Amino acid sequence: MGKNSPFTYKMVIVMRTDLNMSLGKMVAQACHAAVGCSEEGKRTQTKHWRRWRDEGAKKVALQADSFEELEELAKKAESLDITYVLIQDAGHTEVPPGTTTCIGIGPHQEQFIDKVTGNLPLL
Repeated sequence: MGKNSPFTYKMVIVMRTDLNMSLGKMVAQACHAAVGCSEEGKRTQTKHWRRWRDEGAKKVALQADSFEELEELAKKAESLDITYVLIQDAGHTEVPPGTTTCIGIGPHQEQFIDKVTGNLPLL
């Protein structure tokens, strides 16, 4: 484990703030992202997933201002071979169908995730 933190692995959820979703809606969307990333990570990057889970399954909530920002994060994650999941809403409540509400990134080593999201503010 890292010297400055008890965790060396994490997952981040980056929520779009431009959609003005209610707190409950944001939590639901973040949960979709966390579950999706966990399932994808377990399937495709088992070693990283297992270390993340065993270290406490750290998750960090961050914010972005636009869909374009989420797309850019997805490109960066893909270039570093980090699991990510873009969440599109069904449109039953607050946003139109197909709206991308957030992205989950990881689980992976913090040092690599920070290369993708290190400049984003906490939610």
